[in-house]
Amino acid sequence: MPPPSPLTAAIPLRPLLLFIFFAVPVVSWRPWPNAKPNSTDFLYGGSKKYEGSSEFVHLKYHMGPVLTANITVYPIWYGTWQSSQKRIIREFISSISAAGSKSPSVAGWWKTVQLYTDQTGANISGTVHVGEEKNDRFYSHGKSLTRLSVQSVIKSAVSASTRPLPINPKSGVYLLLTSDDVYVQDFCNNVCGFHYFTFPSIVGYTLPYAWVGNSAKLCPGVCAYPFAVPDYIPGLKPVKSPNGDVGVDGMISVIAHEIAELSTNPLVNAWYAGQDPVFPVEIADLCEGIYGTGGGGSYTGQMLNGKDGATYNMNGIRRRFLVQWVWNPLVNYCTGPNALDQ
Repeated sequence: MPPPSPLTAAIPLRPLLLFIFFAVPVVSWRPWPNAKPNSTDFLYGGSKKYEGSSEFVHLKYHMGPVLTANITVYPIWYGTWQSSQKRIIREFISSISAAGSKSPSVAGWWKTVQLYTDQTGANISGTVHVGEEKNDRFYSHGKSLTRLSVQSVIKSAVSASTRPLPINPKSGVYLLLTSDDVYVQDFCNNVCGFHYFTFPSIVGYTLPYAWVGNSAKLCPGVCAYPFAVPDYIPGLKPVKSPNGDVGVDGMISVIAHEIAELSTNPLVNAWYAGQDPVFPVEIADLCEGIYGTGGGGSYTGQMLNGKDGATYNMNGIRRRFLVQWVWNPLVNYCTGPNALDQ
């Protein structure tokens, strides 16, 4: 059989939303433009007591590989990027395994991801670092990409005549980041990012990859929420982003979401809930929209406010970030380092 269409692990896909809606009593949330709940639901929806906990969620291990070796993230900067934007994203990735960061830390968040193991009992790697990078500032595949042309961009990066990215199928994460003037299939309507693996017929190798887009011009009220809010929801106020760039600060949580899921389900045959590997519910899907204690429904949970008024929930090496929680397999609910009971 041909490999399934790369529809998995989007943030979030409609079937995933339906699954979560019926499976858990507290529903995570993103303000999709085609959602039609009333304004009270947006402001007060969901119980404030439990972070997505449910006896009905059955996250299972399907015996596939996970990333237990030192993880290397290879950024592919597609389009026009400012050096300051690149620094924010690099510093977030570097913070994932920076154990000395002030608590609550990004490294503390990653400890939950590390709880997942492969069939030998080996845990997800505690080391995540930024590897070689590739710039595609001339939009080699245009400013409108399909899911398959995303793979063609990755092929160009690993087969370039000068300084190609290394081929690292066992511990590499190929992170395609599109600038704010690039549209990717389903962006803003159904997804803010997705992950899958490349097809040998296109790229020549099977490589775990993720795409995340900068939504600053296209849909900040959807994919950079809560640093921006959609105009069609009255009474909802944005919060101040911690690094002064709404689009990039919004990308950080999506990047975290995808790296967590790529690590625990790189070939879509390891850790997920549900019966269909084409539409798996993964460890970050279960907690999408939850950033602190009490999160659920349209409520982000308890976050932190800096002296400058910026909102965040985790510290990195030198910066602050807002990162969604992930599903903890030991307690069967979403957890994060900024939980009030820790």
